[in-house]
Amino acid sequence: MNAGRHPLLHPAPPAPPWPRRRPQVSFIVCTWDRLAMLEACIGSIRDACRAHPAVTAELVVVDNGSRDGTAEYLSRIAATSDIALAAIREPRAGLAAARNAGVAQARGRILVFVDDDCRLDRNYLADLQRHYASGERRLIRGGRVEIGDPRDLPFTIKRCDRRERLTPAVHPGGFVLGCNMTMHRDVAARIGPFDERFGAGGALRSAEDTDYLVRAMLAGMAVEYVPDMTIFHHHGRRDRKAVDRLHRDYHFGNGALCLKHARRAPWLLRHFYWAGRAALRELAGGPRFDQELRLSHWPIVLMNLAGAAKFMLLVLAGRQEQQARPSQEAAEARAEAGAR
Repeated sequence: MNAGRHPLLHPAPPAPPWPRRRPQVSFIVCTWDRLAMLEACIGSIRDACRAHPAVTAELVVVDNGSRDGTAEYLSRIAATSDIALAAIREPRAGLAAARNAGVAQARGRILVFVDDDCRLDRNYLADLQRHYASGERRLIRGGRVEIGDPRDLPFTIKRCDRRERLTPAVHPGGFVLGCNMTMHRDVAARIGPFDERFGAGGALRSAEDTDYLVRAMLAGMAVEYVPDMTIFHHHGRRDRKAVDRLHRDYHFGNGALCLKHARRAPWLLRHFYWAGRAALRELAGGPRFDQELRLSHWPIVLMNLAGAAKFMLLVLAGRQEQQARPSQEAAEARAEAGAR
């Protein structure tokens, strides 16, 4: 079995027959027990839609098992919302599963993934429309991510001031952040569903967005960052311990990613080598991974290894389940035959 395939993932369902006036844009927001954040996020999406009414939009909110009144809030606002709002529940835990549920529900031509702790700039849709007016469809495009609260540490942001395209020379992690990621729905159909082993709440903790970028590149598509299409990230992490935990989770997922794509994207392994070399230099007095946040290269190396090991265990467990399934089905058939 190819280690890059997950036998438990189901193919994306066929697209439903769209109504004649389907929206141009679908905002997909996945949430779990962050009602106050979600309210602010939805408010910013509404403001962006009012600021640029030339673009028709819908909002798809995926509730991933919240117990804080999120479902009741969504039911309450759906009837009075000035943009189409679809609220769905996804009982399977994990951001990747929630994203897949959102894609299956979305009707727009352009899919926009926004995290529930983010808020859109009012000019977001104007920027989005301008970029997609070029007609280029075979790409994933992400925008600028700024800190939403100055009390939060400068992490999970992207402030580059120039347009860039991803190449194998650059690590894909963080090139386009999943909290501000867009694509034409044809791209999502071509790449397929998010790998539900990855991402927050999944076995591999993170990197469902990075995995998607790599798969896009392997399918011959571009990955582009633009310095506008701005969102503001209110992540709430204000001490180094919280940032360090997330830093470790990111690189746990990245290690799994390296092993998953080792055969088809061996260039990912160069980044692991470079991280190891930088860690050794750090021992000799070299710079840390992030001097401002005092983040070391060593967690990158160690968590990469741990993530790769976890990925291999998941692959082996999947093989065992595949082998056991026919035996189980045969045993059930024999039991049914004996009962007749």
